[in-house]
Amino acid sequence: MPGLVLKLTMLIAFILIRDTGAHMDDDRSNQNQENSRNITFQVSTTGLVDSDTVFITGNDPALGFWTPDQVPLKRIQHNLWQISINVPAGKIIEYKFTLGAWAREALTSDRQIPFNYKLTVKSDTLVHHHIILWRDQSPVFTKSNITGMVRYHRSLAYQGLRPRDVIVWLPPEYDSDRDQRYPVLYMHDGQNLFDPGTSAFGADWQIDETADNLIRKGYIRPVIVVGIYNTPDRSAEYAPGILGNLYMHFIVEKVKPMIDSTYRTESGPLSTATGGSSQGALMAMMLFWEFPAVFSMAACLSPAFRFDNVDYIATIRAKSRPISGAKIYFDIGTTGLDRRLKPQFEEMISLLAEKGFEKNRQLFVYTDTGADHSEKFWARRFKQPLRFFWGEEANATE
Repeated sequence: MPGLVLKLTMLIAFILIRDTGAHMDDDRSNQNQENSRNITFQVSTTGLVDSDTVFITGNDPALGFWTPDQVPLKRIQHNLWQISINVPAGKIIEYKFTLGAWAREALTSDRQIPFNYKLTVKSDTLVHHHIILWRDQSPVFTKSNITGMVRYHRSLAYQGLRPRDVIVWLPPEYDSDRDQRYPVLYMHDGQNLFDPGTSAFGADWQIDETADNLIRKGYIRPVIVVGIYNTPDRSAEYAPGILGNLYMHFIVEKVKPMIDSTYRTESGPLSTATGGSSQGALMAMMLFWEFPAVFSMAACLSPAFRFDNVDYIATIRAKSRPISGAKIYFDIGTTGLDRRLKPQFEEMISLLAEKGFEKNRQLFVYTDTGADHSEKFWARRFKQPLRFFWGEEANATE
């Protein structure tokens, strides 16, 4: 009998605990709902066919984190599209519209690539946009203003990947000094590096102006910069997995041999770097870590090392690589998405220090106070990795 009483008591306690836990979950859910606002986007369009779909993308999970084909709007009339999302109150969201790819981005009425639309979430809101021009239907009037010489290699293919373009920026004296060979920096999101006319967001990294200026002033060695365009598969290609593995081999087995055979390069690992931002920074770190015989340097701007099912910090923790001659540049901002990335950023830095990377000699870390996750801020601090890799380290932040 006492045993039965004990069992009944334990059962009642379990039910109470479970019930309390359920109420706590409900309270948390209600609190999240109270702290969020409903934003409805309506887009009126002209000139679209029945097979077209309008997508929204931006700087929030509900907006697909800048993936151009992840969040479709619903067609509620022939030329009217709509979607509603919940966003935390007080957040500043940035967004754009596409037809499923950055090559099909919405343009302004004067055929310009727009800056990000911005909205401070204060209350339930209806936002309406009228779009009449799309990037693949009309010439873009953003002027190409690339400083220096560039050469294009179009539609490079690799089995299992979509074809893509590669742009090569050459240093000022490349044609005049035929005996000189140059180190090479391989960058991801290549269309965003040199030309606002091809950049997905209407603003480029200004790598051409920055590198040209540093080279002419003698602050860095002349360097070749290779920009590898992304594709609609960017998210999968810039992460561990089947497409990420194929993309790395595409660079190591096809792009780099082509560059070394076409241009006067220093082809060894001590002269070869890779770089990118956000998931492009993750890919730069993957190439640096997994191909030490090819890359000795990585520039990781606003890196995303842990998200969804990806945890590259765990990979670094479990796998070593030679550190002799290696250099890693890390930076991050303090607002927006960069602020949310900061804890994993600091965790990765601590882990690399444990693995023997010496700060300021092999590991350069910079925090850009007030900076957000965008080309504008990556452009203004890109001189730092260039000087850390090929200039005078002590002056890297000047």
